[in-house]
Amino acid sequence: MNWLIPDWPAPANVRAALTTRRGGVSKGPYSSWNLGSHVGDDLEAVLRNREILRQQLGLPAEPHWLSQVHGCAVAEVADSVPGIEADAVCADRPGQVCAVLTADCLPLLICDRSGERVCAVHAGWRGLAAGVIEAAVAGFARPATELLVWLGPAIGPQAFEVGEEVYHAFVTQAEEARTAFRFHRPGHWLADIYRLARQRLDRLGVGYVGGGGYCTVTDAERFFSYRRDGVTGRMASLIWLAEE
Repeated sequence: MNWLIPDWPAPANVRAALTTRRGGVSKGPYSSWNLGSHVGDDLEAVLRNREILRQQLGLPAEPHWLSQVHGCAVAEVADSVPGIEADAVCADRPGQVCAVLTADCLPLLICDRSGERVCAVHAGWRGLAAGVIEAAVAGFARPATELLVWLGPAIGPQAFEVGEEVYHAFVTQAEEARTAFRFHRPGHWLADIYRLARQRLDRLGVGYVGGGGYCTVTDAERFFSYRRDGVTGRMASLIWLAEE
């Protein structure tokens, strides 16, 4: 299978999938299932890859593709146009497909236990520090204890070398963030983006958090990685409500 299915206790009407780099038609550094139209790949190949995505996953509609800017804006599928600048997108109607693109940044998929609302979140370190997770969770009209979150493939803690500015961006917000960093060399740290996300989700009181444990940098066979390759494709993390 060329995609991942979250192993989480989501309601039956919540559908979710995360693509890998395998299964498309793109060539060269974008080989082969690149879904990003902004990375220099041939547009016809990208459009064909998106067609394959709809066919393979049986999507009820074209995903609501964002223009991701490493911020904390949250878009609504029903109230915004595709290409809107945002780093999370939510839906509360069947047939609306939320999607984010990543190639090292952390994708999060969120739903409520009642199966009434879903959200896809793109969290690079800047968006994470700016509060994109908090903004997405706040968009659910339910207590955080009733939410479920799945963490998709991202750069692993052995590969995510960052500078002092990233370290201080988090530890000045929460002392516990220090445990997500390991000193690597003067002025540089290894950061665990999964732990940073989990810490924030725990502080919010989110009821269930699953996933994590991937590394897009070291698993070149399955995942695109901007940190590893520079010029590369993008994978999609998708969530939607099915008709009951």
